[in-house]
Amino acid sequence: MKKLFLFALMLCSSMLFANELNIYSTRHYDGDFEIIKRFEEQTGIKVKHTQANASELIKRLQLEGKNSPADIFITADVSNLTEAKNSGVLAPVKSKFLNDTIPAHLRDKDNQWFAITKRARIIAYNKNANTDISRMKNYEDLAKPEFKGQVLMRSATAPYSKTLLASIIANDGEKKAKEWAKGLLDNLATPPKGGDRDQARQVFAGEAKFAVMNTYYIGLLKNSKNEKDVEVGNALGIIFPNQDGRGAHINISGIAMTNSSKNKEAAQKFMEFMLTPEIQKILTDANFEFPVRNDVEVSQTVKDFGKFKEDKIPVSKIAENVKKAVKIYDEVGFR
Repeated sequence: MKKLFLFALMLCSSMLFANELNIYSTRHYDGDFEIIKRFEEQTGIKVKHTQANASELIKRLQLEGKNSPADIFITADVSNLTEAKNSGVLAPVKSKFLNDTIPAHLRDKDNQWFAITKRARIIAYNKNANTDISRMKNYEDLAKPEFKGQVLMRSATAPYSKTLLASIIANDGEKKAKEWAKGLLDNLATPPKGGDRDQARQVFAGEAKFAVMNTYYIGLLKNSKNEKDVEVGNALGIIFPNQDGRGAHINISGIAMTNSSKNKEAAQKFMEFMLTPEIQKILTDANFEFPVRNDVEVSQTVKDFGKFKEDKIPVSKIAENVKKAVKIYDEVGFR
């Protein structure tokens, strides 16, 4: 009788987990909640959604260990995904669909994380300020002495800054990357402050000529409910760097299964769901990012960014150089 009771208890627990999915996510866009709603409707699996920043969620996963309720981890920036991987909180996923759908350079070589959207790190300028952009063609140009006092850049601790430098290390080597970081620091118009949208406003206000930022922030400004931000977004021009060479640096938002997952089947189902055309469309329309799939039509805002050549170096290779990037920023005094 006791054995029968324990079997029944285990069966009930298994059924409970099979109908529940726990997501730890740093994303906070309306489209993400629409996606969860659709997944619940189509699968009957109830989703619990926990939000915080990446470092908080990774620490939480570490502290909770195997007792963590989390099945899925979602975050922006390959540096955050790499931190999670190196912390030992992720599990490899064997999925033919994910491997066939996501280009190899946009997923972890050990299948521990996968891109769900792409974002390009570009150079923005004010189209209405008669800015001479003829000599600003590449990331390397940002560090040239002729642009002293004209450039804005996020702090060295920002994930976007770390991965951009890591991509330069991967492409140009550590020596040139260090020279670039020092030259860029010397060219800053103001000390780093705020986020990409703050820098866009500074460029619009004439405090600097160029800002390094992600394209999707321009989309968010253009579609803001704040009229002033719309004016800023519409005034910004985009330079896609290194178009005659490797192409513009690409970063990602990514998804992973946790090694604590009690419902791996549902977790994998959700991961694959995120790469379907319907959901890719919602993801990219909500935040003006680029889809991972090539068969998804982007919004007019994203089309207006223009076509460009993207750097197809594996983002996992970029991730391998993040620690070196942090060290270089520290050595040159970039904070």
